[in-house]
Amino acid sequence: MKDAVVIIPTYNEIENIEAIIRAVFSESRAIHILVVDDSSPDGTSEKVEELQTEYLGRLFLKRREEKKGLGTAYILGFKWSLVRSYSYIFEMDADFSHNPKDLQKLYNACAIDGADVSIGSRYITGVNVVNWPMSRVLMSYLASKYVRLITGMNIQDTTAGFVCYKRHVLETLDLTKIKFIGYAFQIEMKFKAYIKKFRIVEIPVIFTDRTRGKSKLSSGIISEAVFGVISMKMKSLFKREK
Repeated sequence: MKDAVVIIPTYNEIENIEAIIRAVFSESRAIHILVVDDSSPDGTSEKVEELQTEYLGRLFLKRREEKKGLGTAYILGFKWSLVRSYSYIFEMDADFSHNPKDLQKLYNACAIDGADVSIGSRYITGVNVVNWPMSRVLMSYLASKYVRLITGMNIQDTTAGFVCYKRHVLETLDLTKIKFIGYAFQIEMKFKAYIKKFRIVEIPVIFTDRTRGKSKLSSGIISEAVFGVISMKMKSLFKREK
Protein backbone atom coordinates (compact mmCIF):
# COMPACT_ATOMS: atom_id res chain seq x y z
CA MET A 1 0.00 0.00 0.00
CA LYS A 2 2.41 2.61 -1.30
CA ASP A 3 1.79 6.35 -0.68
CA ALA A 4 -1.01 5.63 1.80
CA VAL A 5 -1.84 7.03 5.24
CA VAL A 6 -4.49 5.89 7.70
CA ILE A 7 -6.04 8.62 9.85
CA ILE A 8 -7.28 7.36 13.22
CA PRO A 9 -9.12 9.87 15.47
CA THR A 10 -9.01 8.98 19.17
CA TYR A 11 -10.48 9.94 22.49
CA ASN A 12 -9.88 7.59 25.42
CA GLU A 13 -8.73 4.64 23.33
CA ILE A 14 -5.90 3.44 25.56
CA GLU A 15 -7.35 -0.08 25.53
CA ASN A 16 -7.18 -0.29 21.73
CA ILE A 17 -4.56 2.10 20.39
CA GLU A 18 -1.42 -0.03 20.57
CA ALA A 19 -3.15 -3.08 19.16
CA ILE A 20 -4.75 -1.21 16.25
CA ILE A 21 -1.47 0.50 15.33
CA ARG A 22 0.40 -2.81 15.31
CA ALA A 23 -2.38 -4.48 13.34
CA VAL A 24 -2.37 -1.80 10.64
CA PHE A 25 1.40 -1.86 10.30
CA SER A 26 1.34 -5.65 10.07
CA GLU A 27 -0.69 -5.31 6.84
CA SER A 28 1.94 -3.25 5.01
CA ARG A 29 5.49 -2.06 5.54
CA ALA A 30 4.80 1.01 3.40
CA ILE A 31 1.65 2.37 5.03
CA HIS A 32 1.73 5.29 7.49
CA ILE A 33 -0.60 6.19 10.36
CA LEU A 34 -1.68 9.58 11.69
CA VAL A 35 -3.40 9.53 15.08
CA VAL A 36 -5.45 12.64 15.88
CA ASP A 37 -6.02 12.61 19.63
CA ASP A 38 -8.27 15.03 21.53
CA SER A 39 -6.03 15.13 24.63
CA SER A 40 -7.42 11.86 25.96
CA PRO A 41 -7.11 11.84 29.78
CA ASP A 42 -6.50 8.08 29.73
CA GLY A 43 -3.03 8.40 28.18
CA THR A 44 -3.82 7.49 24.57
CA SER A 45 -1.49 10.09 23.07
CA GLU A 46 1.31 9.17 25.48
CA LYS A 47 1.09 5.57 24.27
CA VAL A 48 1.30 6.75 20.65
CA GLU A 49 4.37 8.84 21.49
CA GLU A 50 5.96 5.76 23.04
CA LEU A 51 5.27 3.72 19.90
CA GLN A 52 6.69 6.44 17.65
CA THR A 53 10.19 5.46 18.74
CA GLU A 54 9.52 1.99 17.36
CA TYR A 55 7.88 3.17 14.12
CA LEU A 56 10.09 6.12 13.20
CA GLY A 57 8.87 7.98 10.13
CA ARG A 58 5.70 5.88 9.90
CA LEU A 59 3.64 6.79 12.96
CA PHE A 60 2.56 10.39 13.49
CA LEU A 61 0.52 12.18 16.16
CA LYS A 62 -1.49 15.38 16.23
CA ARG A 63 -2.70 16.21 19.72
CA ARG A 64 -5.57 18.70 20.06
CA GLU A 65 -6.21 20.65 23.22
CA GLU A 66 -9.81 19.53 23.68
CA LYS A 67 -12.52 17.21 22.38
CA LYS A 68 -13.76 18.79 19.14
CA GLY A 69 -15.54 15.99 17.32
CA LEU A 70 -14.91 13.37 14.68
CA GLY A 71 -15.38 15.61 11.65
CA THR A 72 -12.86 18.26 12.66
CA ALA A 73 -10.35 15.54 13.54
CA TYR A 74 -10.57 14.12 10.03
CA ILE A 75 -10.41 17.56 8.41
CA LEU A 76 -7.20 18.22 10.34
CA GLY A 77 -5.90 14.83 9.20
CA PHE A 78 -6.83 15.48 5.57
CA LYS A 79 -5.06 18.84 5.54
CA TRP A 80 -1.99 17.33 7.21
CA SER A 81 -1.93 14.56 4.59
CA LEU A 82 -2.35 16.89 1.63
CA VAL A 83 0.77 18.91 2.43
CA ARG A 84 2.64 15.62 2.22
CA SER A 85 2.96 13.20 -0.70
CA TYR A 86 0.22 10.69 0.11
CA SER A 87 -1.93 9.52 -2.80
CA TYR A 88 -4.40 7.44 -0.77
CA ILE A 89 -5.90 8.70 2.47
CA PHE A 90 -7.94 6.44 4.75
CA GLU A 91 -10.46 7.02 7.52
CA MET A 92 -10.52 4.29 10.17
CA ASP A 93 -11.77 3.79 13.73
CA ALA A 94 -9.43 2.83 16.57
CA ASP A 95 -11.69 0.21 18.16
CA PHE A 96 -11.33 -2.69 15.64
CA SER A 97 -14.86 -2.21 14.31
CA HIS A 98 -12.97 -1.82 11.03
CA ASN A 99 -10.75 -4.80 10.27
CA PRO A 100 -7.20 -3.74 9.27
CA LYS A 101 -7.10 -6.70 6.87
CA ASP A 102 -9.74 -4.89 4.77
CA LEU A 103 -7.45 -1.91 4.13
CA GLN A 104 -5.95 -3.72 1.15
CA LYS A 105 -9.40 -4.19 -0.43
CA LEU A 106 -10.18 -0.48 -0.18
CA TYR A 107 -6.72 0.41 -1.48
CA ASN A 108 -7.03 -1.93 -4.47
CA ALA A 109 -10.42 -0.48 -5.39
CA CYS A 110 -8.78 2.94 -5.80
CA ALA A 111 -5.22 2.10 -6.84
CA ILE A 112 -6.02 -0.75 -9.25
CA ASP A 113 -9.70 -0.63 -10.15
CA GLY A 114 -9.98 3.12 -10.67
CA ALA A 115 -12.38 4.25 -7.96
CA ASP A 116 -12.00 7.75 -6.56
CA VAL A 117 -13.57 6.81 -3.23
CA SER A 118 -13.92 3.32 -1.78
CA ILE A 119 -16.21 2.61 1.17
CA GLY A 120 -16.01 -0.34 3.54
CA SER A 121 -19.72 -1.09 3.40
CA ARG A 122 -21.78 -2.95 5.99
CA TYR A 123 -24.88 -3.11 3.78
CA ILE A 124 -23.83 -3.67 0.17
CA THR A 125 -24.31 -7.47 0.52
CA GLY A 126 -27.02 -7.61 3.19
CA VAL A 127 -26.35 -6.60 6.80
CA ASN A 128 -22.81 -7.48 7.90
CA VAL A 129 -22.68 -6.29 11.50
CA VAL A 130 -21.45 -8.31 14.49
CA ASN A 131 -22.23 -7.71 18.18
CA TRP A 132 -24.71 -4.86 17.73
CA PRO A 133 -28.14 -5.11 19.39
CA MET A 134 -30.95 -5.36 16.84
CA SER A 135 -32.17 -1.87 17.76
CA ARG A 136 -28.87 -0.31 16.72
CA VAL A 137 -28.64 -2.39 13.55
CA LEU A 138 -32.10 -1.17 12.55
CA MET A 139 -31.28 2.43 13.43
CA SER A 140 -28.10 2.40 11.35
CA TYR A 141 -29.67 0.55 8.41
CA LEU A 142 -32.74 2.79 8.33
CA ALA A 143 -30.55 5.89 8.69
CA SER A 144 -28.71 4.93 5.51
CA LYS A 145 -32.04 4.33 3.75
CA TYR A 146 -33.24 7.75 4.92
CA VAL A 147 -30.07 9.46 3.66
CA ARG A 148 -30.40 7.76 0.28
CA LEU A 149 -34.00 8.92 -0.01
CA ILE A 150 -33.19 12.54 0.84
CA THR A 151 -29.93 12.90 -1.10
CA GLY A 152 -30.47 10.61 -4.07
CA MET A 153 -27.08 8.96 -3.55
CA ASN A 154 -26.86 5.35 -4.71
CA ILE A 155 -24.79 4.33 -1.69
CA GLN A 156 -26.00 1.59 0.63
CA ASP A 157 -23.86 2.51 3.65
CA THR A 158 -23.98 6.31 3.71
CA THR A 159 -22.80 6.61 7.34
CA ALA A 160 -19.77 4.30 6.93
CA GLY A 161 -16.57 5.54 8.55
CA PHE A 162 -14.14 3.15 6.84
CA VAL A 163 -13.17 4.98 3.65
CA CYS A 164 -10.29 5.46 1.22
CA TYR A 165 -10.02 8.73 -0.71
CA LYS A 166 -7.75 9.38 -3.64
CA ARG A 167 -5.74 12.52 -3.09
CA HIS A 168 -7.40 14.51 -5.87
CA VAL A 169 -10.84 14.05 -4.28
CA LEU A 170 -9.78 15.83 -1.10
CA GLU A 171 -7.92 18.45 -3.13
CA THR A 172 -11.10 19.16 -5.11
CA LEU A 173 -13.52 19.37 -2.19
CA ASP A 174 -13.51 22.60 -0.19
CA LEU A 175 -12.69 21.14 3.21
CA THR A 176 -13.29 24.51 4.90
CA LYS A 177 -16.99 24.18 4.02
CA ILE A 178 -17.51 20.76 5.62
CA LYS A 179 -19.71 21.70 8.57
CA PHE A 180 -20.78 18.54 10.40
CA ILE A 181 -18.69 17.18 13.25
CA GLY A 182 -20.40 13.91 14.22
CA TYR A 183 -21.48 10.95 12.10
CA ALA A 184 -23.20 13.37 9.72
CA PHE A 185 -19.66 14.29 8.66
CA GLN A 186 -19.41 10.91 6.94
CA ILE A 187 -22.63 11.60 5.03
CA GLU A 188 -21.52 15.10 4.06
CA MET A 189 -18.18 13.93 2.69
CA LYS A 190 -19.84 11.27 0.55
CA PHE A 191 -22.49 13.74 -0.65
CA LYS A 192 -19.87 16.33 -1.65
CA ALA A 193 -17.95 13.67 -3.59
CA TYR A 194 -21.20 12.49 -5.19
CA ILE A 195 -22.10 16.04 -6.28
CA LYS A 196 -18.65 16.36 -7.88
CA LYS A 197 -19.35 13.10 -9.78
CA PHE A 198 -16.40 11.19 -8.39
CA ARG A 199 -16.55 7.43 -8.83
CA ILE A 200 -17.63 5.94 -5.49
CA VAL A 201 -17.63 2.19 -4.90
CA GLU A 202 -18.65 0.07 -1.93
CA ILE A 203 -16.55 -2.88 -0.81
CA PRO A 204 -18.28 -5.42 1.46
CA VAL A 205 -16.77 -5.66 4.94
CA ILE A 206 -17.86 -7.12 8.25
CA PHE A 207 -18.29 -4.47 10.95
CA THR A 208 -17.62 -5.73 14.48
CA ASP A 209 -18.70 -3.62 17.44
CA ARG A 210 -16.01 -2.63 19.90
CA THR A 211 -15.23 -5.01 22.75
CA ARG A 212 -13.03 -2.52 24.65
CA GLY A 213 -13.64 1.11 25.55
CA LYS A 214 -16.84 3.13 25.30
CA SER A 215 -18.87 4.15 22.26
CA LYS A 216 -18.88 7.89 21.42
CA LEU A 217 -22.40 7.80 19.92
CA SER A 218 -24.80 10.33 21.49
CA SER A 219 -28.29 11.74 20.92
CA GLY A 220 -26.75 15.02 19.71
CA ILE A 221 -24.75 13.20 17.04
CA ILE A 222 -27.87 11.35 15.88
CA SER A 223 -29.90 14.58 15.77
CA GLU A 224 -27.20 16.27 13.68
CA ALA A 225 -27.36 13.45 11.16
CA VAL A 226 -31.18 13.36 10.92
CA PHE A 227 -31.79 17.08 10.52
CA GLY A 228 -28.48 17.99 8.93
CA VAL A 229 -29.13 15.81 5.88
CA ILE A 230 -32.22 17.81 4.95
CA SER A 231 -30.35 21.10 5.35
CA MET A 232 -27.43 19.79 3.29
CA LYS A 233 -29.72 18.68 0.44
CA MET A 234 -31.66 21.95 0.41
CA LYS A 235 -28.46 23.99 0.22
CA SER A 236 -27.24 21.91 -2.72
CA LEU A 237 -30.53 22.49 -4.59
CA PHE A 238 -30.36 26.23 -3.91
CA LYS A 239 -26.83 26.40 -5.31
CA ARG A 240 -27.93 24.58 -8.47
CA GLU A 241 -30.82 26.99 -9.00
CA LYS A 242 -28.51 29.97 -8.63
